[in-house]
Amino acid sequence: MYGIEADALYKNYNGANALDGVSVTVPHGQLFGLIGPDGAGKTSLIRIFTTLLLPDAGKARVEGFDTQRDYAQIRSVIGYMPGKFSLYEDLSVEENLHFFARLFGTRIEDNFAMIRDIYLQIEPFRKRRAGKLSGGMKQKLALCCALIHRPKVLLLDEPTTGVDPVSRKEFWDILGRLKSQGITILVATPYMDEAARCDQIALMHKGRILESAPPAAIIAAWKRPLIAIRSGAPHSLLHALRRQPWTHSVYSFGYALHLTLTHLMKPSEITDILYAEGFNDLEVEKIEPSIEDCFMELIRTPEFPAPE
Repeated sequence: MYGIEADALYKNYNGANALDGVSVTVPHGQLFGLIGPDGAGKTSLIRIFTTLLLPDAGKARVEGFDTQRDYAQIRSVIGYMPGKFSLYEDLSVEENLHFFARLFGTRIEDNFAMIRDIYLQIEPFRKRRAGKLSGGMKQKLALCCALIHRPKVLLLDEPTTGVDPVSRKEFWDILGRLKSQGITILVATPYMDEAARCDQIALMHKGRILESAPPAAIIAAWKRPLIAIRSGAPHSLLHALRRQPWTHSVYSFGYALHLTLTHLMKPSEITDILYAEGFNDLEVEKIEPSIEDCFMELIRTPEFPAPE
């Protein structure tokens, strides 16, 4: 039995497939990431696991319980953080914690060891209304409330969206410690760089899972040469590179262009060719692929055309 299972899930909204035959399994005690852009289907999948949304077809189970038949049992063994802050903003930090503890028939004192490390960071603000907390502090309060009844499974829908980089790192450090306590964690995120913090990930796009494996295994499957190029005229260079016969693909990645080659070439060869076409201000270097590079390669199909 897995901590979380989905078998051929489908969900349609007004003719658009949010989930298109999604199957996934999450072993007990694993930190599993759903990675993909907005609209990939991550939220719909998590809401099905929380029993808040019914699939049109397929089956889903949490701790062996069927999400449609055994919803009451599932709600007692999961902790859930939705994408939008959903605690009571007019209640203080303490009042929110006591409320959610009572809701699950427990007390803060009974399970304080579960939230201790997180609570100590927000304790100085325990009398402050939740609506007046910073984004990072709201996030930690919401996590405390999700853990207060000692759940077996934790479901997190984009918990670090809109949070500063320091708070993002702290949050993932917290998840690592929770995993060590045996909690099964499913976290959805649009941030590809967070994939490395997961034991296993599922790359999602347009309601489908493109690949599911440990992050290192997905990167290890990359076979083509990859080059990063920086230029003072990136837009013109992008179109110039797409015309080259040796270009497999090229995309903008921050300040650089990531160029995937059809065959091995030296950076100096590429520099000489582009110099002849009038591109003088160039930095060209060979790089290792990231999860984002792998994701962009996986969506290069007739069904998922390459973005401009």
